[in-house]
Amino acid sequence: MAPAGIRGILPVFVCIAIVLQYLFVPKAGETTDVFVWFMAVLVLIFIVWNIVALFSKRANMDLQKKSPIITVALILLLAYDILTLTTGILPQPFVPWPDAILNAMIRDRQILTRSVLHSLMLLFTGYGIGVAAGVITGVAAGRSEKVRYWVSLLLKLFGSIPPVTWLPIIIILASSLFSGAVVLIALAVWYPVATTTMNGVLSIPKVTFEAASTFGASKVGMIFKVAVPASLPFIFQGLTQGMSIACTSLLIAEMMGVEAGLGWYISRQRGWADFAGMYAAVVIIAITFFVVNAVLDIIKRRVLRWGETS
Repeated sequence: MAPAGIRGILPVFVCIAIVLQYLFVPKAGETTDVFVWFMAVLVLIFIVWNIVALFSKRANMDLQKKSPIITVALILLLAYDILTLTTGILPQPFVPWPDAILNAMIRDRQILTRSVLHSLMLLFTGYGIGVAAGVITGVAAGRSEKVRYWVSLLLKLFGSIPPVTWLPIIIILASSLFSGAVVLIALAVWYPVATTTMNGVLSIPKVTFEAASTFGASKVGMIFKVAVPASLPFIFQGLTQGMSIACTSLLIAEMMGVEAGLGWYISRQRGWADFAGMYAAVVIIAITFFVVNAVLDIIKRRVLRWGETS
């Protein structure tokens, strides 16, 4: 494959255009050098990426694939900077410019770091419990008609009611705000995981279980060696859906009750009319959840690839 060429270097040109606009076009507000240094780091990253692409086929393919969308994102960043800092068309101070957002991240880096860690701990605690409960429920319902009868009723009940509806009741009954948020997230994750797992087990031909039984597989063995492995594509579909719902439930729980985390930080900064801090938290939330979902996708692809080759 030919080098990425002009497509790969486009992000560098856009970054340079952003810096030139930032430095030489009159501004409607006060600025610092933080944004310039941020763009300089991006330029360095893209230049190194282009150099590596000259010697690595995989890096070259990634660059060609991702460069257009990165370029569009940088153009949108340029437009956002013009609409806020340069012209002030977007209402101030309600829509801060990028430099103000970056400075808010630096200013509150300690509390933002603690907030991210707290949100991740809360997210994965609730998510792990919800996944475990969902897989167990789905497998049991898929293997037993009697269990499926009762589980189907529960799935219809919880499927028709948004999980956040239960938040006031859960917080009242829970021993702490943290445990209440964990229950809310687990409940939100349980529904999609249980549904997809049950459908996955039901999609397995009966002859597969009969063959496993013929070879001496026990009931437990048929669950762990047949039902769960064969249902992995369905289970990961539920895991992906559950993560999206869990992230939403997490932020709602933190904004409405939990006194820590990124959602709490947004509510706190909104109360102080610190809009730059609010936007900083939103950016960090987007990056954090993007990384979490990317890791989940990598695990999914590797597990399913292993299942196909095993």
